[in-house]
Amino acid sequence: MVMDHPTIHKPTSFPVAPNLGDWATSRENFDWSSIEGEIDFLPDGRLNVAYEAIDRHVAKGNGAKVAMHWEGKNGEKESYTYDDMRRQTNKFSNVLEGLGVENGERVFTFMERLPEIYFTFFGTLKAGCVIGPLFSAFGPDPVKDRMEASGATVLVTQPELRNKIADILPLLPDLKHIIVVNKGGRSSAPLAEGDLSFEELMAAASDADASLDTTRDSYSVMHFTSGTTGKPKGAVHRHNSVIQQYATGKWALDLHPDDIYWCTADPGWVTGTSYGMIAPWTNGVTQIIYEGGFSARKWYQILQDYNVTVWYTAPTAIRMLMKSGVELPKTFNTPNLRFMASVGEPLNPEGVIWGQEAFGLPFHDNWWQTETGAIMIANYNSMDIKPGSMGRPIPGIEAGIIDADGNPVPDGENGILAARPGWPSMFQVYWNDQERYDSRFKNGWYLTGDEAVRDSDGYFWFVGRSDDVINTAGHLVGPFEVESALLEHPAVAEAGVIGKPDPIAMEVVKAFVSLKDGYEASDELRRELMGFARKKLAAAVAPREIEIVDSLPKTRSGKIMRRLLKARELGLPEGDTSTLEDD
Repeated sequence: MVMDHPTIHKPTSFPVAPNLGDWATSRENFDWSSIEGEIDFLPDGRLNVAYEAIDRHVAKGNGAKVAMHWEGKNGEKESYTYDDMRRQTNKFSNVLEGLGVENGERVFTFMERLPEIYFTFFGTLKAGCVIGPLFSAFGPDPVKDRMEASGATVLVTQPELRNKIADILPLLPDLKHIIVVNKGGRSSAPLAEGDLSFEELMAAASDADASLDTTRDSYSVMHFTSGTTGKPKGAVHRHNSVIQQYATGKWALDLHPDDIYWCTADPGWVTGTSYGMIAPWTNGVTQIIYEGGFSARKWYQILQDYNVTVWYTAPTAIRMLMKSGVELPKTFNTPNLRFMASVGEPLNPEGVIWGQEAFGLPFHDNWWQTETGAIMIANYNSMDIKPGSMGRPIPGIEAGIIDADGNPVPDGENGILAARPGWPSMFQVYWNDQERYDSRFKNGWYLTGDEAVRDSDGYFWFVGRSDDVINTAGHLVGPFEVESALLEHPAVAEAGVIGKPDPIAMEVVKAFVSLKDGYEASDELRRELMGFARKKLAAAVAPREIEIVDSLPKTRSGKIMRRLLKARELGLPEGDTSTLEDD
């Protein structure tokens, strides 16, 4: 936590008036019904995310407005109006109906940032099914764990990604349909037996409006989140989430209908759905989708060429951009860029300040989680920024700092960041794990698992995680999942995983392993273990470092003490070791 950087004062004038004019006044006597009046509920009180994001704009005469400019990794360019989006999402909804997929079934995507993933996402919601986006860089094991746990019946993917997970597909008993998107005929390979062509299904489907038979309490999106024990659990949201996603798009990202907006998050993560799909399109903006990976020069080119006005990215990306200095972005012409924001992990003060040096604008950090479904705490366009702070709570959210017993602690003291339940986008369940869901609530608070402090001005500051979950480049990685993958290697007897501080990614995954009898430590074996983990998990979540040790510290009951591994790695005090097993 860093509080000693000078405050960045809000501008004296704005290109457009901020949507959230005065933070304190906006929070006074706030009621969510005031926001509900800004969206279009369907007859009989029905609510559907896809309708609010797409169809209602068409109904209001804005169907010809461009919703999406897409640029492919090979330079392809396509644009889709809101009416195009309506028809394409209707088609996919009707594809699901034609396949006999019923209301409430889970449809998963395992795709890159192609237009078809957006058609699939909203078409699934129109069909009354639950959409589960998967990170395209995942290896076979994370895909299998998530699809198996959810009971997903449909998978929409691409040829190269399908090939990557081919071995696990027969192990998914609930999977009925595999739909393959062959974008622009990129792959010349024939479909695997039993697979369905996305293009053929869509060509044959009607674009007639779906029935949209969902209510505010119908399940909508499932994202998996990691914990310290057990495999990742599916956090399930409901269509009611759209209320807060729309509102925070207005307040925290300051979206206006004429904005050109770019969110760099992958659709496989919650930011890529809540703020790469739902928030921008419910606010009626034109959005930029870029399929390719990170490149400082290319990213600046996109900001310039598409006249981006609002940019939402991640601290890891900002730190990577910082490495190329402040001069490179100044060689690009971005006069329309008026607001920049960041999320995924705490943004260090230097990143906030660098934005001002490079673009004349600071980055506005904000805080939320998979479970919260939408932004909860933010630095707003109309508010002074304290660099390093996550900001202040949005209207309608009561956030607090509490102790282990659930009691509030005074300002200036560290504690657990918590929020009063009941906000519109709050997750409704961990799929098939009510006990774990219930454990996240105490004394009338939702426990975030983050430690923080609130200052006397009501700004919140991140201190650290209160558990062993690792935040690497904005991706939460559960140590159990990595340890389980390593234990499948025949040489590994035990594995313990920690997060190690990193100047770019915030943390990287480091694993400690002990070997079974008959195996000896060597650089060759260590490299083999690294490759084994990457193949099973993908590079984004696999260990960056592996250290082979004689034994791992354990409690007398046999539990590996990750806390001790981390303390020893970082040279920190080991604390209470009374439960450590005897040597």
